[in-house]
Amino acid sequence: MMQQYFPGATVVGVVAKDGVVIAAERRYSYGNYIVSKNAIKVFKITENVGAACAGMVGDMQVLVKLVQTYIKRRELETGRRTRPNSVAKLMSVIMFENRLFPLLTQVIVGGVDEDGSGKIYALDPLGSVIPDKYAAVGTGEEIAIGVIENGYRDDITVSEARDLVMRSIRAAVKRDAGSGDVADIMTITKDGIKIESVELKD
Repeated sequence: MMQQYFPGATVVGVVAKDGVVIAAERRYSYGNYIVSKNAIKVFKITENVGAACAGMVGDMQVLVKLVQTYIKRRELETGRRTRPNSVAKLMSVIMFENRLFPLLTQVIVGGVDEDGSGKIYALDPLGSVIPDKYAAVGTGEEIAIGVIENGYRDDITVSEARDLVMRSIRAAVKRDAGSGDVADIMTITKDGIKIESVELKD
């Protein structure tokens, strides 16, 4: 019987009072083999919405390109920015349409509405959409979510959320062999999207 492997990862997202922070580490492991230490799992979808994935990065790359194409056409037709919930719903529909040959990726979609309020949605490979104030997916999610739950407040700022996200990823990396190396942090506010990379060292 052939043994099946699923890539490890730690991906987290947190809603702050003035935006959203999404982060993922770069290690791409397959079973007990580290395929790459430089796999980008964080994606800018629009000027106000981003996403990150755990699982097959190739499937996520295809999904993001498809979503960007639909969104760009919609924005040209309507002349308006696409809201985060619309992006999450579109991604959900595409994933559900492919349920017989699923896109093997778990996704966190986050962004800000026109009023600057943040939104986070977690999606599974079959397209279920779960809105929340914070979320974690991947093999390191159990450790990461414990750190986030312990430190989260409704009035948390983007700067505090970034620190909380980094603490959760560092904690997960220490216990999850499928996660590590570098973290990409996407900060989304009404002013736009900023992505930075941080080395994960003990």
